[in-house]
Amino acid sequence: MKRLASLAELSSRTEPFDIVIIGGGASGLGAAVDGALRGHSVLLVEQADFAKGTSSRSTKLVHGGVRYLKQGNVSLVLEALRERGLMCRNAPHLVHSLPFVIPNYHWWEGPFYGIGLKVYDGLAGKLGLEPSRYLNREDVIGLLPNIEQQDLTGGIIYHDGQFDDSRLAINLAQTAVEKGAVLLNYVRCAGIVKNGDHVAGVKLRDEETGEEAEVAAKVVINATGVFADEVRLMDDPQAKTMLSPSQGIHFVLPREFLPGDTAIMIPKTDDGRVLFAVPWHGRVVVGTTDTPVENASLEPRALAEEIEFIFTQVSRYLSRDPTRADVLSVYAGLRPLIKSDASSTAALSRDHLISISDSGLITLAGGKWTTYRKMAEDVIDHAEMIGALDHRYCSTHELPVHGAVAVPLEESHLHYYGSDVTGIRTLVQEDAILGETLHPKLEFIRAEVIWHVRHEMARTVEDVLSRRTRALLLDARASIEAAPVVASLMAREMGKDAAWETAQVSAYATLARGYLLDP
Repeated sequence: MKRLASLAELSSRTEPFDIVIIGGGASGLGAAVDGALRGHSVLLVEQADFAKGTSSRSTKLVHGGVRYLKQGNVSLVLEALRERGLMCRNAPHLVHSLPFVIPNYHWWEGPFYGIGLKVYDGLAGKLGLEPSRYLNREDVIGLLPNIEQQDLTGGIIYHDGQFDDSRLAINLAQTAVEKGAVLLNYVRCAGIVKNGDHVAGVKLRDEETGEEAEVAAKVVINATGVFADEVRLMDDPQAKTMLSPSQGIHFVLPREFLPGDTAIMIPKTDDGRVLFAVPWHGRVVVGTTDTPVENASLEPRALAEEIEFIFTQVSRYLSRDPTRADVLSVYAGLRPLIKSDASSTAALSRDHLISISDSGLITLAGGKWTTYRKMAEDVIDHAEMIGALDHRYCSTHELPVHGAVAVPLEESHLHYYGSDVTGIRTLVQEDAILGETLHPKLEFIRAEVIWHVRHEMARTVEDVLSRRTRALLLDARASIEAAPVVASLMAREMGKDAAWETAQVSAYATLARGYLLDP
């Protein structure tokens, strides 16, 4: 997957694309894979890096949504559980089963949550993971040594899915390219091109060079997440806003706060949300919050009240309470929640929405990572109709994503690369220095950086440390210290000069400091 090759293909093209997709997050990448697999010509553009926004800032879970059962939304749970099973099957190097314990502190919690989780198990059917069961007090303490033991009566264990969100995004981008799509990061949609009153293409600007171009398309899909309303306004300056963004934050803590391989799930916090403490990449991810925000940002920041809320909630369930000094990183993401009065012309499909404007612009909004494949199937079905394209069978349910080889977890962090592990190890064999780690506190090696530039379209130090590796989330301070090494490796590979290295290190340090908590 090379950016220069994609630019060359774009500049030499004379025919309109069947489908142009704006947005390189979960929904846009899923749509690119589906459209290309059906044999349509597809172009996807992303204003920053793939999964720069919400799609790299999740709780790292692939789940049916236990809380939806409480709301009686069985159809949504059924769909999500089916998609969870497909993700486990089609991306086994990135998605795996993880045990969760709901600790019980009141007599009624065992039967109340136990019955609901048995229903959850049943709905999963053949694509289920492992059945839920009751645990006594000693079992819970054995699995969760740091659990708050006062008044603990027992618990329930169930299984859901866990994944690496931005790594899956990169693998989906590679899959789309392998199926014939053209993908470009750091290319912004600067406007909508029309033929009369109908959408006929997009105006693009390369954010690296400043060059601009117009690209013709039979149909355009707006899959820009929390920025969807901005694109809709390009199409129709009078369009009413569809989204009401909500912010969720997460802490990343050292593994000692949750030793072992079992997660904690608290079904109801003070604000009615679910709280998770999840082992991930040798650390613990804790979250999340639900805070309405007025404006969407590519780099949202945790608010003081959100930080205090997480500390308060997690301290109730851990015998050793974390302090600000323990937090390795804090990250924030924005959910593109759909307003209840979004659009009378919209086709609402469970938790995602597909809206078609009078000019034919298709907007895909809402949803979550677990259901990205079904969202893509739905929006490509609509695109075939609006763009007068041949309707073709969707087969993404049986498509392995790039790298889909299950590598044993004990094979170090490189198992997340799946079948690409061989290529990274070959780089190390050719140059032993590339086997050295980027930082003593990080497990990532230099060869990965070379791989990211050559095969994963990494363009900046941030691309590598935030989304190709997860160093920014795992230890923000260590990632800042590793930035000069990464910049040097990238500069050599990309033919950049010392000034580029200096600028990259400075820009990354400024960004990463926003992930640190002040003492």
